[in-house]
Amino acid sequence: MRISLLAALAFAAPVVASAQDWCSVSPEGGKAYVHALTGALAEKLESQPTPMAHVHTEGVLPHQGIRDESLAAERDWPVMRDAAYAWRAGAGDAYLALATRYLKGWIKTYQPDLNPIDETNLDALIQTYAVIAPTLPPDDRAAAQSYIRAWARAYIASMDSHPTAGGSSDVTIWNNNWQSHRVKLVTMMAVALNDDDLFHAARRLFQAQIEANLHADGEVIDFAQRDALHYVLYDLEPLAHAALAARVRGEDWFHFQAGNGATLAKGFAWLKPYANGDKPHEEFSHSRVRFDAQRAAVGEKGFSGPFQPQTAGTVMWLGAAMDPSYLSLAEKLKPKPPTWLGICGV
Repeated sequence: MRISLLAALAFAAPVVASAQDWCSVSPEGGKAYVHALTGALAEKLESQPTPMAHVHTEGVLPHQGIRDESLAAERDWPVMRDAAYAWRAGAGDAYLALATRYLKGWIKTYQPDLNPIDETNLDALIQTYAVIAPTLPPDDRAAAQSYIRAWARAYIASMDSHPTAGGSSDVTIWNNNWQSHRVKLVTMMAVALNDDDLFHAARRLFQAQIEANLHADGEVIDFAQRDALHYVLYDLEPLAHAALAARVRGEDWFHFQAGNGATLAKGFAWLKPYANGDKPHEEFSHSRVRFDAQRAAVGEKGFSGPFQPQTAGTVMWLGAAMDPSYLSLAEKLKPKPPTWLGICGV
């Protein structure tokens, strides 16, 4: 299902959220992260984006299909995000120009295909828009709004056409990590646009996914299917992104309790003994998914062997942003938070 971006032009745009609305950290507070960002971005200041109309890496082994070309093009995404956050923290207008150029290039070229695994890292595009939207010329801002709104509506329509009841014993792409990534993207888009209708839909879909994806004890349904903490992280991280975005609008999704007793907070608590090294786990030993064995066979990192707690570092920083009791563990696994989290908190 592809989005008709032209159809979105028929809808009036709501009020644009400002960088101050999106960012809970003061510009002064984010300055500590500027050097790390500008050091990596300095050589990119005059660069041009290399957008593709379509990217595809999901379910594809190295050097197959357009995976290699997609991965090369996707290097643009953190460049635009980091440039936007560097500008927000005071690095100067050259970084704003870099972020704007890359954002416009991708919006003009990329055609969303609603594969949330291919598109999950395009949260960088949403973050970029959220931070720099007030600086965009009116025509560019309207085009970006229409693009993002159409994309969000298409995701919502796809999820609403595949409702999944909580507690289902069947693991599908409509209740596993795929759905968690859909919910993340829609929530971030809704908050970035400050769109009430989209946000209400995002809240509804988040709540449904908590019940469908997590058990009452916090275990995600992907764990039994994949026998891998890799996929526990891959569920909790997007759901935490969504909860952080919802916090911009004053809502606490981290502790929302579904009808089956599940909460995102319980998901983090379930993961904690593995992340702090108290409980070891051999990854993918009994996965029911054939592609996991194929990835292990070609030597893709992380798809066999013992779980490495350090890989939970970013997830624990997301948890710490909502529950400070995770701060010491986050610092142990990853000494500093992701720069974007340190600069804006979302």
